[in-house]
Amino acid sequence: MRRPQDFLKAPSPLFPPLKRSSGAPTPEQRAHAHAARMRGLRAQAVAARIGEIALGAARCADQWPTGQDVEILPPVRHALAEIGVRYLFSEDAPTLLPFASQLFLAREVLVRPTRWVWPHWVPTPARRFRTRQQVAFTDALRPIVRRRRSSGRLGDDVLGQMLRPSSRYGPLPEEAVLDTLPGITVATFETPTRAAGWVLLHLARYPQAADRVAAEAAALLPADPAATTSAHLDSLRYTQAVVREVLRLHPPSWLLTRRATRQTQLADYTVDAGSTVLVCLYTAHRDAREHSEPDRFQPERWLDDPGPSAEPGIFLPFGTGPHACEGAALAMAMLTLLTAQTARCCHLSEPPGPEPTYQVATFEGLATVGLRLRATSRS
Repeated sequence: MRRPQDFLKAPSPLFPPLKRSSGAPTPEQRAHAHAARMRGLRAQAVAARIGEIALGAARCADQWPTGQDVEILPPVRHALAEIGVRYLFSEDAPTLLPFASQLFLAREVLVRPTRWVWPHWVPTPARRFRTRQQVAFTDALRPIVRRRRSSGRLGDDVLGQMLRPSSRYGPLPEEAVLDTLPGITVATFETPTRAAGWVLLHLARYPQAADRVAAEAAALLPADPAATTSAHLDSLRYTQAVVREVLRLHPPSWLLTRRATRQTQLADYTVDAGSTVLVCLYTAHRDAREHSEPDRFQPERWLDDPGPSAEPGIFLPFGTGPHACEGAALAMAMLTLLTAQTARCCHLSEPPGPEPTYQVATFEGLATVGLRLRATSRS
């Protein structure tokens, strides 16, 4: 029998712990930091803060220039970064947002394809730049951590959850808090931006679906975005179906990597212990045995009869099991509200002409690089 523990998720090399004279946090402290962070990212925690997520999504939609072709990923990324960083750090987000943007830039520089693949210990220019940005982010975050602890006002955000002492471990060491946050800070907006590009492209290509999303948002969302609740979000059934269908067709993280800890069988194949297993979500989501007419954009499949598409292990844009994306609930809320608010405000279309409006990138994720769309106000 195969278990999730048999296919461990490889640690991300993008933001490794900084080397310090005081020593790195222990594995036990890292596990505690992860558990504390998860408390702030679980579905119940996200539901309690839907209003501020909706407000950020509405601002993004309202600021979209109309009547001109716009490269959409940069402004969408900025809007989602504001939402994500505020979700993590609340009132301290304005201080940390510029450093988060530099962390994203460091990630982009680090993952660019290069002619040579250097060992992880070689201090390449990209790795040195990454380290400088990590240090800058940590130096900006450290006084915030100390101020919250000294004042006793820890906050109700993700950082506040990490600063709360646990009955088993007590308070987390400062370095354990700081080391775990650069990666999740970038993750709150980097992957959702890739997904948002595909969602907005589908709103442009399928105007009937976009009109239905707009009508649903107009009927069910409050006039004041800050008054949006989890009940409003749950009521956007068709909008959520559109987002899920786009994630099925174009999963932003289209290739998962796992390492087998023991020998096991996958179908007719023997996987030896220590082997790397690649799971291609792009092809898995287009398996006709699990999804009827798998290449067709059909959001209604999520409304009429979800069937096997709703079963664990079939729909995998956020992974599954103990190594699933910890920010899945936050990402779905961001994408659903951004989709609803954008369709509510404007019609989207692709610029006319024979030239492609984007390029598909597959390295480190499935993205619509250079995507340009045109918005026309619905009012």
